[in-house]
Amino acid sequence: MRFRPNRSGINSLMKNPEVGREVERIAGRIAASAEGDGGDYRTDSALGARRWRAAVIGNYNKHNDAEGTRSALLRGMDGA
Repeated sequence: MRFRPNRSGINSLMKNPEVGREVERIAGRIAASAEGDGGDYRTDSALGARRWRAAVIGNYNKHNDAEGTRSALLRGMDGA
């Protein structure tokens, strides 16, 4: 027997408000973990055409370079 995913079910689930809240919660945890290094981070989320999306946006000036912010975000993802 071959596995066939229910694509319409998956697509509707990815637009569900509960999924959106979970996406926002995870993005918030990543931002909170990354802020531990003294940076300033915020989150942004939106329902796109296909699914919920979220981003953690860092203040590059706090770390003086993009690599410092990247490292903090990666540590934040590990912490989430």
